[in-house]
Amino acid sequence: MRYWLFKSEPDCYSISDLAAAPDQTTGWDGVRNYQARNFMRDDMKKGDLGFFYHSGKNPAIAGVVEVVHESRPDPTATDPDNRHFDPAATEDNPRWYMVDVRLVRRFDPPLSRARLRAVPELAGMELLKQGSRLSVQPVEAEAFKTILALAEPSAPEAEKGESA
Repeated sequence: MRYWLFKSEPDCYSISDLAAAPDQTTGWDGVRNYQARNFMRDDMKKGDLGFFYHSGKNPAIAGVVEVVHESRPDPTATDPDNRHFDPAATEDNPRWYMVDVRLVRRFDPPLSRARLRAVPELAGMELLKQGSRLSVQPVEAEAFKTILALAEPSAPEAEKGESA
């Protein structure tokens, strides 16, 4: 199993939108970065887990999702009425791919980026590197485990990366 992080602007698509979706499942479409596309197309497998990350003004990990359908061509790329339309994408050469994810759990409260930065074990995490902008990125197993522990309601504040 591999672990991932999926970024979305909450004004565009939030974890609340996912929670309200049929079967709490959605296609992770509209990705227009080759490296992120390659992760979805080549590396993601059904059953992999990922964090749902709200980017933007209040960046935070909002919950956990599971990949429930492996990659397939992203239909938004060939739809001229869609804002993610790419005239270079065709049915013979789809260019862009997507996976389906299903909500596993929400974090209450979400884990803010500032809170994550305060945890030494997460210092090497791609998300926390200066200039990291990938909308889909891998997460190391230990980092995934650390973040899940931070999200537990019973975790002491010191373990949650809060400073006194």
